[in-house]
Amino acid sequence: MSYTSYWKGKSQKPPKKEPSASTSNPQSLTENSWVLMDTDAAPPPTYPEATPQAEPERPPTRSSTTGSIQPPTEEDLPEVAIAIMGATGTGKSTFINLISGSSLGVSKGLRSCTNSVQVAGAFNLDGRRVVLIDTPGFDDTTRSDTDVLKMIAAFLATSYERGNTLAGVLYFHRISDFRMGGVSTRNFNMFRKLCGDNTLQNVVVVTNMWGEVDPQTGNDREAELMREDIFFKPVLEKGAKMARHQNSAPSAEDIIRLILSNHPLPLRIQEELVDEHKDISDTGAGEELNREINAQIRRHQEEMRLLKEEMEQAIRNKDEETKRELEIETKRMQREIERFQNDARRLESDYKNEKGKLESRLGQMELEAREEADRIAAEYQRQVDELRSALQSSAEASEREKAEMLEQIDQLSRRGVRAQAVGPAGHGFFSMIGAILDQLIPLRNGLASFLR
Repeated sequence: MSYTSYWKGKSQKPPKKEPSASTSNPQSLTENSWVLMDTDAAPPPTYPEATPQAEPERPPTRSSTTGSIQPPTEEDLPEVAIAIMGATGTGKSTFINLISGSSLGVSKGLRSCTNSVQVAGAFNLDGRRVVLIDTPGFDDTTRSDTDVLKMIAAFLATSYERGNTLAGVLYFHRISDFRMGGVSTRNFNMFRKLCGDNTLQNVVVVTNMWGEVDPQTGNDREAELMREDIFFKPVLEKGAKMARHQNSAPSAEDIIRLILSNHPLPLRIQEELVDEHKDISDTGAGEELNREINAQIRRHQEEMRLLKEEMEQAIRNKDEETKRELEIETKRMQREIERFQNDARRLESDYKNEKGKLESRLGQMELEAREEADRIAAEYQRQVDELRSALQSSAEASEREKAEMLEQIDQLSRRGVRAQAVGPAGHGFFSMIGAILDQLIPLRNGLASFLR
């Protein structure tokens, strides 16, 4: 299959991606949106083809031996970090494994496999190094919504404090769902609070599992999601895009390309926690979670009231069996209410503990990465010194041989500098979070090729 993105708009060209453009003059969804089409399954619409964004400018480097300007490599560009969000079972981990070759846990049933933030192995696409970050949904089967928020918030705040922002966010939704029920709505509301409005230009809403519905049903559901205010219309009008994932690698790559050249921006919760120094309970996401917790407490209290009425009736009827069953259910409901109340009270302290543990782990990882980077850089320098010594003593070497040795010296010098750039200020921060020293593997491979 092949896929092409199209701009649905009145103008002949898609608008520039400026935050103020979409918010100051929003258009309706039928007039203004990006659409990713399967061009093998149906003829493309008549909308003008989208103009791709320009590739980010690559900084040139100067040769340490000849002084000439050298073309930049993929490693000279910052990595593209993309967060994957959505409800449990929407195919987030499957998408990540498909495009990155990772092996994150994938749920086959009702139980969630992603119960913590996970960073997949980096991969290259169109000359960029891409890192995908898997997050649990706010309907996780093994963790409360409070636990999920504190994990996501700690990860995002810690990375932002160290100068790292996301290039974009993919929000996954099952097109196979008959309706956007309470779970999906709660997840999307939390997603909106995490992102805020200013970063919606870097968001792509991904509809998934198209193979589970017939094309007409899928088209109708997609159109409803795009045009209804209670669904995705508000975020699309503010700059977000919408794309179909057809469960294939080319489809996944086309979706990533919608974000690949974005200018990274902080999410709203990052600004609130780091720039504005808010407690997590006072952030938009924290307030939304507390509203949901309070609503659940009120529902449970109403259910307890009804149970007590039934229990009083059972007592009057001398129905001991029913009375015992109602007592058990009442106690269970009371424990649920207490759990919700405790979750709300512990949100701030649990978030700080989670963030402290993450910072401690990152500090150790950075230390190990720095030590390994220094070791590799020293090895490169040793090779450079050997080549320079050989060059000086090779009076009979031809000009071609000397040029080749100079080129090797230059490459080794650049790799040594790049190795020492790894760390909190380097371009591999999210990769380092995902796996200790994983980003140094290419450097080791490069060194081995020169040592052979």
